[in-house]
Amino acid sequence: MNIYHSLDSFQKLEYGVVTSGTFDGVHLGHQKILARLKEISGQSGGESVVLTFWPHPRTVVSEDSQDLQLLSTIEEKIELFSKLGIQHLAIIPFTRSFSELTSDAFIKQILVEKIGTKKLVIGYDHRFGRNREGSFEFLQKNCSEYGFEVEEIPREDIEHTAISSSRIRKALITGHVHEANELLGRAYSLSGTVVKGKQLGRTIGFPTANLYVHEPYKLIPMNGVYVIHAIYQDQVYKGMLNIGVRPTVDGTIRTIEANLFDFDKEIYGEDLKLELLHYLRPEQKFNGLDMLVKQIEIDKENTLAYFA
Repeated sequence: MNIYHSLDSFQKLEYGVVTSGTFDGVHLGHQKILARLKEISGQSGGESVVLTFWPHPRTVVSEDSQDLQLLSTIEEKIELFSKLGIQHLAIIPFTRSFSELTSDAFIKQILVEKIGTKKLVIGYDHRFGRNREGSFEFLQKNCSEYGFEVEEIPREDIEHTAISSSRIRKALITGHVHEANELLGRAYSLSGTVVKGKQLGRTIGFPTANLYVHEPYKLIPMNGVYVIHAIYQDQVYKGMLNIGVRPTVDGTIRTIEANLFDFDKEIYGEDLKLELLHYLRPEQKFNGLDMLVKQIEIDKENTLAYFA
């Protein structure tokens, strides 16, 4: 997959089959659009192009972006688009000036002049341009002037199972990780750098890797204990994860701590990816470390039983 972090280096295509959007989560609904994009490009001999935007538009145009919770970072989106077989991914830097582009300017300057769009595929109710003024109806009315065709994926094709980013977010923040994973078509993941913590886990026989997630808007699921797969240097390890403030030891800062089974490497400063497979229980305060250790032993038994 060719990746462009701006359109300056994009070479105009003879037959671009294009879609655009934020695609947060790249969930099963999004994947229907992308599958149709690939189908059309294969039939027409064209090339598939995804236009997406970073940073997220809401961080630029909205005054309440502090509560924004994203299902995927830009790095995760790149990986997902690549796995789905997209040929070109153009990441347009979303700025205040870019947000002021009219729909007509967006079409002429980007879709036509820069990309070489011959077929545009969009999801139902997709909007674009300044104040989201562009619509499918606008495109249908004017596409002959722009020299490309437009196709809208019907609402029922995308939402036949009510798939939406907002529903996935709600599932994750209420502990329904199975539901979120079903809608995503994969396990929800957290990626980041392993940092030093209080190292309490070592003293009680359950050493943990403390994950620092760099993207401040990345959604961290509900506090509690999870069954996970941990991916380190392309190797997959079974394990369990605690998200929370560690109330038993009077913690106040929310942490992400993974206990990896059959793993004894020092990986401070290295990258780690955690895939959340199952929600075991809520975080709770225990009456001392002995009670905490007993519960962690039960958590490990339940985690191993999940994998059995």
